[in-house]
Amino acid sequence: MVIALIKRLQQLMNLYFIEDNMEDLIGKTVALEALKTTPQGVYLITDKNDEILLPNKYVPRDLRMGDKIEVFVYNDFDNRPVATTLVPKVKLNQVGYLKCFDVSDYGAFFEWGLEKHLLVPFSEQHYNIEAGDECLIYLYKDEKTNRLVGSTKIDKFLKHNIPEYNLGDKVSLIVGPETDLGYKVIVENKFIGLIYKNELFRRVSQGDLLTGYITTIREDNKLDISLNSSRLSEVEVLANKIYETLLRENGAINISDKSEPEVIYKRFQVSKKAFKRAVGLLYSERKIVVNPQSIVIAEN
Repeated sequence: MVIALIKRLQQLMNLYFIEDNMEDLIGKTVALEALKTTPQGVYLITDKNDEILLPNKYVPRDLRMGDKIEVFVYNDFDNRPVATTLVPKVKLNQVGYLKCFDVSDYGAFFEWGLEKHLLVPFSEQHYNIEAGDECLIYLYKDEKTNRLVGSTKIDKFLKHNIPEYNLGDKVSLIVGPETDLGYKVIVENKFIGLIYKNELFRRVSQGDLLTGYITTIREDNKLDISLNSSRLSEVEVLANKIYETLLRENGAINISDKSEPEVIYKRFQVSKKAFKRAVGLLYSERKIVVNPQSIVIAEN
């Protein structure tokens, strides 16, 4: 009996270390090699020689041992790492537009393309979600349980440092809620952006996947986005004009993006919005320093 107990403890310890080793795979799509067939399905082997089950219902008929197969790794109903050939609607550290399937005492459960629904706990909800609601959901991994969990509190997961982009960069977008100014967007699953209403020439809806172009990097490190790439040349022309003015006036002008629209127009014959975009371009290229009452050439 003692020997049997020791063996069982060893099995549990092995299972613990296997699951611990596979933490890096949870929430990711990876290509794994088919190792062996069992009554439950095919076991795949990871780069660290750990084994993970691909249940029978997901095993392709033509899969042979030694073949590599692309799978998504997540936790099953017993919180064990398991593989599936189903494609989730959202992946780890990304945002997806999902529909709520049901609500329980634990939170809201969302359909996301897998057999096991995605839990969004009450603590991760901006408001009380009801069955049938469609929401932007950020997928993250709970550090305590190692489970994949969703959240509607997207802002806290996004980056708030200076974006690693330049003006004019092409970026992927997920359309968020409408605001008084336009539509909030998630840029490359990392940053917060805004498409102004006067930049929209077609109907968009929350959850739409779009391609856009960065027109301004604001002082709060949020991004202004345009869906029209051709408009960027106007920004570049104005930016060059502002920089040439700085060079002519010993590296400084007593005007900034905080100046009154009339003052800006009198000096450069452009709107304050256009001026701010051009200043944003120069700022993102580290060519200028913007002060409350002036703009000066940056010392490199």
